[in-house]
Amino acid sequence: MMSYGYNPQWSEGSLKCPIFQTSTFVFNSAEEGKAFFEVAYGLREQGPEEKVGLIYSRINNPDLEILENRLCLWDGAEEGAVFESGMSAISTMLLEFLKPGDVLLHSDPVYGGTDHFIHHVLREFGIEEIGFHPDHDEDDIWRMLEDSGKKDRVKVIYIETPANPTNQLIDIEMCSRLAKRLSTADKKVITAVDNTYMGPLFQHPLKQGADLVLYSATKYIGGHSDVIAGACLGSSELIKRVKAMRTFLGSMAGPWTGWLLMRSLETLKVRMTQQAENAKEVAHFLNEFPCVNKVYYNGLLEPGSRAEAIYKNQCLGPGAMVSFEIKGGEKAAFAFLNNLKLIQLAVSLGGTESLAEHPATMTHIGVDDAMKQKMGISPGLIRLSIGVENIEDLIDDIREALQAVDCYAAQSAN
Repeated sequence: MMSYGYNPQWSEGSLKCPIFQTSTFVFNSAEEGKAFFEVAYGLREQGPEEKVGLIYSRINNPDLEILENRLCLWDGAEEGAVFESGMSAISTMLLEFLKPGDVLLHSDPVYGGTDHFIHHVLREFGIEEIGFHPDHDEDDIWRMLEDSGKKDRVKVIYIETPANPTNQLIDIEMCSRLAKRLSTADKKVITAVDNTYMGPLFQHPLKQGADLVLYSATKYIGGHSDVIAGACLGSSELIKRVKAMRTFLGSMAGPWTGWLLMRSLETLKVRMTQQAENAKEVAHFLNEFPCVNKVYYNGLLEPGSRAEAIYKNQCLGPGAMVSFEIKGGEKAAFAFLNNLKLIQLAVSLGGTESLAEHPATMTHIGVDDAMKQKMGISPGLIRLSIGVENIEDLIDDIREALQAVDCYAAQSAN
C-alpha cells in the first residue's frame, strides 16, 4: 500500500508523492482534451487500455487518485472517491442514489450529523425514511417494511456498524440479503455501510456483501486530528456515479487533504493496533468500577448472544471506541468529564490522542429525546476514543476522574 500507485520517476525522484497544488492540467492536444472530457462526463466508455487523463482538480488530481487507489487495497474495492468531509461523502452518496418519492431504510442510532441529514434535509427533497434497531432481525425488518406500505419504494439501505455512540452491531450480511429481496429487474437496492468506527483495519463491509463502504477519513484514516475528509469505496460502476455527483456538487477533497491522508495511511495499522490494545484495558477497568452502570464495548459481548455471533462473523477486532454509562446521570457525567486531565474533552474520534465527550448534549444533541432514550443515549452516557498514550496514564486519569465524582449523591440529586 505504501508505494502503490506512485512512481518516484514521475516527480524528479521524489520519494513521497508531491502535493499537486494546481487547479488545472495542460493537455498535449485538443484531441486529447476532447477524449478526456468524453470519459469524464460519461459520453462514452473508457477504452480497455485508455488512461483517465487529468483535467481539473474538481474532477481529478494526482494526490486524490493515488490516495483513492491505496484506500481500495484495504477494503478490496474496485474504485474509491475521497471527499472534503465524512458528511460530504455520506450526503453525496445518498443524493446520487435517492430521488423524490424514494425511501431510505437505515439503522438507528447513527452519527448525529447523519441523523439530521436523514430526518431534516432528505425530507425536504421528498425522500422518506424507515429506521430499525440493532435488536431487529431480518423478519422483523421485513414485517416493518410491509406494514409501512413503503417496501417497494426502498432504494438504499444505510447502516452504521458499530453504531455511534453505543457500539451496537448491525448484521451486514442480513442487510445485503434484504437489499436483494427488495431489488427487482428494474431497481437495484444499494447497501451502504458507514465503517468509521472500525476503520479499514477491523471490518471489511464489501466482503460481507455491502455495495458501498463509507468513512469519515478524519478519524482513523487521518488519525492525527489535523485534517477533515471522507471516503466512499465500492464497485467501479457505483463509484463512477458517486464521482459524477461529487463533480457537480463540488464536494471533492483538495490536494493537501490527499497528501495528508497518504501520510497517515502508512501508520494506520500500528496506530489502530495500539489503540485497540489500550481500549481493551480501559473497557475492562471500567467494567469493574462500581460507579459505572454499563460498558458498551465489543470485546465484552455476552457469550452466545446474537451480537457476539455478528461480531465473530464480520469483525476482526473490537476497535478502540468505548462508551459507558455512569451512575448519576448528566451531573455525574459532566463532573467526570471536567475532572479528566490527560484525556481531552472534545468531539471526534480516531486520533492518536484520547478524547471524551457527552453524546446526549454534544454529538447527538439534535436527536429527538424519545429516540435518544430508545437508542440508549442516556444523560449518563460518556463516549471515549482511546488513543496511543501509555495505558497506565490513561487508566490513572480515568480512575481519578471517577473518584472525583460522587455518583450516588448525583443520582439522588437527579
